[in-house]
Amino acid sequence: MMHANRLADLRQSLQQQGLDAFIVPHDDEHLGEYIPPYAERLNWISGFNGSAGAAVVLTGQAAIFVDGRYTVQVRHQCDPAVFEFRHLINEPYLDWLTERLAPGARVGFDPRLHSQKWYQDADTRLAAKSIHLVPMSHNPIDQLWHDRPVPGHHPASPLDQEFSGQHSEAKRHRIAETLAAGNIDAQLLTQAEPINWLLNIRGRDIPCLPVVLSFALLHQDGRVQLFAEPDKFTELDLQAHCGQDVILAPLDALEQALTELGQQGARVQLDPGTANAWSALVLSQAGAELVYGDDPCMLLKACKNPVEVHGSRVAHLRDAAAVCRFLAWLDRRLAEPNPELEDEGTLADKLADCRRQNPEFIEPSFSTISALGPNAAMCHYHHANGVPRRLGQDAIYLVDSGGQYLDGTTDITRTVAVGQPDDDMLKLFTLVLRGHIDLAQARFPAGTGGLQLDALARMPLWQQGYNFDHGTGHGVGHFLSVHEGPQRISPKGSMVPLTTGMIVSNEPGYYREDAFGIRCENLVVVQPAATDGDIPVFELETLTFVPFDRRLIDLSWLEHKHIAWLDDYHRQVWEKVSPWLDGEDLAWLERATQPL
Repeated sequence: MMHANRLADLRQSLQQQGLDAFIVPHDDEHLGEYIPPYAERLNWISGFNGSAGAAVVLTGQAAIFVDGRYTVQVRHQCDPAVFEFRHLINEPYLDWLTERLAPGARVGFDPRLHSQKWYQDADTRLAAKSIHLVPMSHNPIDQLWHDRPVPGHHPASPLDQEFSGQHSEAKRHRIAETLAAGNIDAQLLTQAEPINWLLNIRGRDIPCLPVVLSFALLHQDGRVQLFAEPDKFTELDLQAHCGQDVILAPLDALEQALTELGQQGARVQLDPGTANAWSALVLSQAGAELVYGDDPCMLLKACKNPVEVHGSRVAHLRDAAAVCRFLAWLDRRLAEPNPELEDEGTLADKLADCRRQNPEFIEPSFSTISALGPNAAMCHYHHANGVPRRLGQDAIYLVDSGGQYLDGTTDITRTVAVGQPDDDMLKLFTLVLRGHIDLAQARFPAGTGGLQLDALARMPLWQQGYNFDHGTGHGVGHFLSVHEGPQRISPKGSMVPLTTGMIVSNEPGYYREDAFGIRCENLVVVQPAATDGDIPVFELETLTFVPFDRRLIDLSWLEHKHIAWLDDYHRQVWEKVSPWLDGEDLAWLERATQPL
């Protein structure tokens, strides 16, 4: 009823402004995946709190669009009497919109929350149907959301070169040289991760994402204008850390800086896929020449330098010890009286406690997915969205979690037996694990993209008539976002070549609605492979070292090469992680890493 009332208020506001529809994306003005609480407009209007999706509100109906990760979750969180449920990929919301609006209709949108590319494409598509796309100076939800959270003011912190591996000045001038070569006066940077990477700073503006929310202009001489709340930098001397050519200005000074560039007739480059439409409109209306190109920080940030790779290795061993302590405790708890006193929430809390034992631990890298039985069929399930399911009634448990450390970001999923799995569960777990191993063993020539590797992890499932509706792997940052581009492994994915230093996840899965879910995830880093051949070849070095649950493996579904890989992997787990453990935890690890 609450969301029905909010929709009614929004419709009244749209009517007053002569609008027939309004689009509500899950985005803030930086267009990153993770957004601060004050930007959770989609959650406010619908109740859906996943990390991707959009709602479209018309005068007489509304729909919410989510991808395959959230098709189950959205039905649990949103009222079907208020919203239609649609698949974001299979039925794009602009198609749904044009089928329901008459020529002459006016569709409102907040240009700060949509990319320039989206604006150009949407404007063209709607104009073909004589439908008008109307940029709004004020978001109507903000005017209706009376208890909207206020932005936080968390202090910025420096990331020293012992962790970053390269000074900010070197990064800036490397990119500035490419701008000068292209006769580009300035590069507009709009997403927090590349800006924080470029300046070697970090913050706490978004839970689980250690960034300072900001915008920046990088000039062709290497100067940077950073637009952020100045009070976040009272404890950090930005120029002492980054260099004298980095100037801090308040966020509300960005519009004037863009306008001045336009008045100078400057050539300003921006990434139309990540820069919001508002910034492009301000620049172009002021007279700037827009140059479209990829954010030049993204690929450089994705290719971790040797210092970052080494730090990631250490962070993963530290993290592996924490996860092993948790899994050892879980097995002991199952053997004790009244395991049903534990639930998904207490299990997640215990895992968090294990990570907090590390003094280097900063915060989680995302909200832990602690899912028993049917809840694990929701890929991005969170126990706080309902009543946490209790331990003791299900055969398997899926836990997907990660940590942020100064020297790296971790992300790991393990599916473990907490009851008596049936033969079907064993078969499917083993097929998922087999796909994981096939990808882990891949060697591929230079120029190979994640799209070309994706089928390796799916083939064992495909051959038996199964699949999973999410990508096989996403990029991972270095003490930054747990989801990083441009690299990824996905059937709809990237042809950006995987190359030295890129960190990606390897996480095939299987999900049976209202029954169970399975996922096996390690992080890997792309490295040159030593061969006797005559072309450059890459391989995937495993970073994550935690046992896979041998109780869930049906050996009849594995070939000798898979068993050999598992035995070698578990040998490495023992060698690398055992020095971090003692007592009952060490004894558990010894049992868990026995050869098959």
